[in-house]
Amino acid sequence: MKKILIGTHNKGKFKEIAYLLSKKLQKISPLKLKIKSPKETGKTFNSNSKLKVNFFSKYVRYPVISDDSGLCIRAFNNKPGIYSARLAKKHGSFLKAMKFILKKMKKKKNRSATFVCSLSFKDNKKKIITAEGKLYGKISDKISGKNGFGYDPIFIPSNYKITFGQMKKSKKIKMDHRFIAFGKLKKKVKIL
Repeated sequence: MKKILIGTHNKGKFKEIAYLLSKKLQKISPLKLKIKSPKETGKTFNSNSKLKVNFFSKYVRYPVISDDSGLCIRAFNNKPGIYSARLAKKHGSFLKAMKFILKKMKKKKNRSATFVCSLSFKDNKKKIITAEGKLYGKISDKISGKNGFGYDPIFIPSNYKITFGQMKKSKKIKMDHRFIAFGKLKKKVKIL
């Protein structure tokens, strides 16, 4: 069975990417191999996902897939964006970061937001292939739902009345930004 390293320490992301990948691939976590996460020094989702895939591929001799994703809020000049996870870390948790966002959004008329995911794949030939997925929606008025992870409980995708946090995982996983990016990447990388 061919192996693939899913370059993330985020358990929610690992599960989603593992679900999208072919059943023929054995999914390996960097946690299992005791590999730390690299410093995210990129200025875009694409540069960070490439940086991660490059970093993790130094440790293994089989393909690696990594993602960088985040929530871009129009009223905050598309922030937190690439700093989405770091905002949660700064506030102590995603729950506290969501409360902080909702408090700041109170006076904002425009609640539109975009979830962005950049997925990068690197195989033994050392060529990096990247694809980006975007999902448009808006920020909810309150934290709703216990499903998903990260900012899912405050994001309502376009044409829906409920947050990702309220949505069944099986539905969310087949429509979110990671799914869109993966669909594009799969067209370029046959083994996925």
